Amino acid sequence: MDFQKQKVVYIAVGVLVILFVVYFAFGRGMLRKNRVEPIEVTPDGRTPVAQQIVNDGPVSPISGLSCENWNRRPLAVMQPSDVPARPVAGFSEADMVIEMPVITSSVTRLMGVYVCNTPPEVGSMRSARHDFIHLAKGLDAIFAPWGRSESHTDTDPVGLAQGILNRGEIDNINCNQDAGISATRCSTNPCFRKEGMDRGVDSGFGNPADFYTCAEELGYRLTNEFGGYPHQAESSVDSRPEGGRLRVAYGGSFAVDYDYNRESNSYDRIWGGVIDKDRNNGQRISPKNIAVLFARSEQIEGQYNNVQLGDPWYDDTDTGEAYYYFNGQELRGTWKKDKGSIDSKLFFYDNGGQEVKFVPGQIWVSILEPGQSLKWTPGVGGSSQSGQNIPVE
Repeated sequence: MDFQKQKVVYIAVGVLVILFVVYFAFGRGMLRKNRVEPIEVTPDGRTPVAQQIVNDGPVSPISGLSCENWNRRPLAVMQPSDVPARPVAGFSEADMVIEMPVITSSVTRLMGVYVCNTPPEVGSMRSARHDFIHLAKGLDAIFAPWGRSESHTDTDPVGLAQGILNRGEIDNINCNQDAGISATRCSTNPCFRKEGMDRGVDSGFGNPADFYTCAEELGYRLTNEFGGYPHQAESSVDSRPEGGRLRVAYGGSFAVDYDYNRESNSYDRIWGGVIDKDRNNGQRISPKNIAVLFARSEQIEGQYNNVQLGDPWYDDTDTGEAYYYFNGQELRGTWKKDKGSIDSKLFFYDNGGQEVKFVPGQIWVSILEPGQSLKWTPGVGGSSQSGQNIPVE
């Protein structure tokens, strides 16, 4: 190869290298322009976690609804997603419900959070998973499971939920005598078995009023210190879209669809193809707000997985993409929970780094894994990607 040809080759290679660098420095960001932008942070590089009061007056700090028990400490109850246990009791009266996988890409579990209302029963109840404990702590809740996850290795310094409850890292009342504070220590046991259930594992229920009585006997603080989530007024009926459907594609029978109801400004929940109703009262489950967060999940021991939601024990990630639905519209943003503090609030941000202002009413939080599908089909007058699966890496 003569000198002139070598020179041409060197120039071509140099141009390719420059284009490669430019693409990775700028091109990918431009292609992802419509994706979630980084949230704003404080000068020290961290998002705020202080429990600042964000609601005025006697309203639930979570739902923003006025109620007699607005200042009562939340009760966070572990509840099931298993098909034989449906319908679940209590969800229509929860201020918040948190739903996430407890086996990677498979079975989900839920945590009902109750402030304003005191359902006659909650259940079935399920065992604790560590991913839910720090979320309950961030809400200043009293945590009520029926059992717990347990580490079977000598090298795990956390010990999964059992170790966390035994160390008293959260005020808890365990319906099973295997970790933390047993409900049998109280004069009235708030936990009971319900007859007529097809499976024994589905027969465990709880009485919220008795949980609060038990908490008082145990010396737990009963006044809520959670700062809360900001709220805004609902849009007028005339300005709301007509129709709209959201699909949160957990696997198989755990998948959820929501049909937007213009008149009630809520999202009618369909679970595994079946209309979702409350076992207690037959009321349809229809949250006013839905927050879908994306977080990585991996199995860490046997049947137990870990979801990267900013817990202080196993996680190395504490922020990610989020999509919010209220007033019949979709809003994109991010979520954040400081993994350096178990009691940090789970923050919901828009793309400008401001906290999302929900409409007053129940907030349903669903955590999906990257690769699982989230599909929003807006109604007439609605916003965002019509009928498209949202791409999340």
